[in-house]
Amino acid sequence: MATMNVSLPSEMAEFVEHEVSRGGYSSSSEVVREALRLLQHDKAQQAEKLAILRRELGAGVEAAREGRLSEKSVGEVLDDVLREASEG
Repeated sequence: MATMNVSLPSEMAEFVEHEVSRGGYSSSSEVVREALRLLQHDKAQQAEKLAILRRELGAGVEAAREGRLSEKSVGEVLDDVLREASEG
């Protein structure tokens, strides 16, 4: 495993220390690894939502060019995209 030194603001360092002292983690490295796993997961979900949105927008543009228009509002379409992303 690679070693990396990271500088943290006091507030974040205190949070890491608090999490270790509570017993949920055995080291500050574990806290940081968990935070990075969550960040990776969040970024992957964002990318998936963006891909779905782009796909749906492309389909909508194509449908509009063909004269097929939706009765749904932009908000309803966005809700559909977010629901599809959370189910996927």
